[in-house]
Amino acid sequence: MIKSLKLKNLLLITCAVFVLTACSSKEEEEYNKPALYWYNKMMKQISSGDLDKADDTYTSLESEHRNSPFIPSAILILVNAHIDEEEYALANFYLDEYIKRFGLSKDIDYARYLKIKANFLGFKYQFRDQQLIDDTLTQIQDFKVKYKNSPYMPLVDTINSRLYMAKASLDNEISELYIRRDKEAAAAFYEQKVKESWVNPAEIEPVKVPFYRSIFE
Repeated sequence: MIKSLKLKNLLLITCAVFVLTACSSKEEEEYNKPALYWYNKMMKQISSGDLDKADDTYTSLESEHRNSPFIPSAILILVNAHIDEEEYALANFYLDEYIKRFGLSKDIDYARYLKIKANFLGFKYQFRDQQLIDDTLTQIQDFKVKYKNSPYMPLVDTINSRLYMAKASLDNEISELYIRRDKEAAAAFYEQKVKESWVNPAEIEPVKVPFYRSIFE
């Protein structure tokens, strides 16, 4: 009798826990909230380092309040959060959305600077990211033309110089490769590109590639 009673109590407790868990999971499903609610929730999630949930919360904000004035700042905050976590593809995803939707914003130069920055920081592999270097240099030249008085110009200039050094280093490596293969015309072509990329090629230090990566370069 006592054992039977204990078993019933255990079953009741288990059922109660199951019901409460089911109810709490239903309560976590949120929708139809004010824009400020979603914005504040996203900020808290970013502060706690949960960017996956912050992305989901931004989706709710954008879906329910597409024209909210919180949208532009929410995007830029997410961009910086993803850059800090070295998630440059996601940062670029949000930047592309921002530039497409808010091209006339007073902060558009900041958004375009962040895109240049994200590309630069995402440059990992010296001999694989040639197109990324060229694309970013093109974006930099466009930035220089359109935003001459931008406060971010010194930072863009710094990135520009480093990318030109990277490009010159890459062209120099290709030139030396052709020299080793006795292809003088090709070697001279890339040697000229080095001179065009950087004033004094002797100033360029070879990129230090970790041994575990160098075998794949």
